[in-house]
Amino acid sequence: MKIIDTHSHIYSGEFDDDIDDVILRAKQAGVESILLPNVDVKSLERLHDISDRYAGYCIPMMGLHPTSVGDDWQARMEIIRRQFTKRAYIAIGEIGLDLYWDKTYENEQKQVFEEQLRWSMEYDLPVAIHSRNAIFECVECIRNVGPENLRGVFHSFSGNEEELAEILALDNFLLGINGIVTFKNSALPTVLKQTGLSKIIIETDAPYLAPAPYRGKRNEPSYTIKVVEKLAEIYGADTDETGRITTENATRLFGCGTERLECF
Repeated sequence: MKIIDTHSHIYSGEFDDDIDDVILRAKQAGVESILLPNVDVKSLERLHDISDRYAGYCIPMMGLHPTSVGDDWQARMEIIRRQFTKRAYIAIGEIGLDLYWDKTYENEQKQVFEEQLRWSMEYDLPVAIHSRNAIFECVECIRNVGPENLRGVFHSFSGNEEELAEILALDNFLLGINGIVTFKNSALPTVLKQTGLSKIIIETDAPYLAPAPYRGKRNEPSYTIKVVEKLAEIYGADTDETGRITTENATRLFGCGTERLECF
């Protein structure tokens, strides 16, 4: 089975002591590439170090996370924007809105999100969207910029049926599904039955949201197999087929496995 972990933060400090082993386990589990979304200006060096160390396997995105938007957001955006003149990225991410922790900078988050959506059109790149407590607001921003010219994924989707319908109405956006789908009390398996595997890609969001039976532990890319197994159960499909379909979805969205990766 071939799997693409489409959203992982294995460049974070939690992996400093055993990153080589983490990569080895991922390869042994069938993970053929790991996509790394940036978070902030402070994460740039770590992101690039891991991307260079495992070139062609760990593939970087570039963006400013909504929780990194504060008083100095314009300066941070300038630094992030300059990165596109220095190297290639597979997507704009991790971008979006987070209205869970704090709504102080809600307007600024929307400005930053819409500006990065415009970068997506300029560079012809997909977007990886963080939408915590903000799916409807994210969709509104996408519609403000122009959904017909955008494509991407709503990372770590865990919404309800109404939120799912909003995303599906955009046509060019997929659902990033991770360990949440395996949680005992998660409603996500029921919600996902309103759509099909053609709209789903696999992710970990490592080191966060480890799937059962690893819940509460550090997540890592090799655990994507547990997400694939759960999705196969939900849709009554074979695990190999589930892995194949979701990997093909990721390939179409991000260009993984094509000549595009020669630039990494």
